[in-house]
Amino acid sequence: MYYHRIQVICNSDFTEIFMAEIAEAGFDTFTETENGFEAYAEEDHLLTEVLEDIKERYTAATPFVFTLDKVDKQNWNEEWEKNVDPIFVEDQCLVRAEFHKIEKKYPYEIIITPKMSFGTGHHQTTYLMIKNQLQFDHQNKRVMDAGCGTAILAIMASKLGAKEVEAFDIDEWSVPNGQENIAINLSTNVHIHQGKISDMNFTGKFDIILANINKNVLLAEMKEYANYLAGGGKLLLSGFYTTDVDDLRDHAKQFGLSEVRRDEKETWAALLLSKD
Repeated sequence: MYYHRIQVICNSDFTEIFMAEIAEAGFDTFTETENGFEAYAEEDHLLTEVLEDIKERYTAATPFVFTLDKVDKQNWNEEWEKNVDPIFVEDQCLVRAEFHKIEKKYPYEIIITPKMSFGTGHHQTTYLMIKNQLQFDHQNKRVMDAGCGTAILAIMASKLGAKEVEAFDIDEWSVPNGQENIAINLSTNVHIHQGKISDMNFTGKFDIILANINKNVLLAEMKEYANYLAGGGKLLLSGFYTTDVDDLRDHAKQFGLSEVRRDEKETWAALLLSKD
């Protein structure tokens, strides 16, 4: 038994786009690399015609390289465990896999089954989101996690005392992986759905909305976030570069959203907004 592995070298602006596209070809495990990412698919799940379609559609848009090979399943699993490190956020939160053994106790601990590095805490934007979540009150709040991925931010909200958390993601893999992580962390007040915000029919308002997505999606969905957000509520955004912060802030103003603060890690940024 083996995995199909695809190694992708691409511009960082297209990393998330290619991840989403390649997931449609049967790949459900991703890890980011210095120049792009690697993705893995079960032996009988690879759809090569989908990969060819992706190549055709993106050739004119950006330079990229796809390299496909095979990796022994058992050996790959062993290597994965060796190379996935625990994450420590501000000495307040530990994000780890079940196989990590950490003696030191932290105020908050999240266990994530490592099937995608984006959303395990390894990506700068996930780190920024958790760091900022730790800085404001979630107690008895109703929280939305838009584009939840592994549900790590929803789980963090639950551990911070949220009353109810609604999470959703457009990618099919997010639901079973998120449900697994929710169960491991005993976050029984987190509910996960497949789809985008326009597919959701939530009733009532949210006190906190979390959205770690790319800039274009955030701009397109800003009005819907504002509509769901209660007066005085907080909207925490990441998934974009420091150079994008002003564009997002200015766009948010027309929906009654004002900047509270901004944060950054390397070239990535987070923006906290409040509804007037």
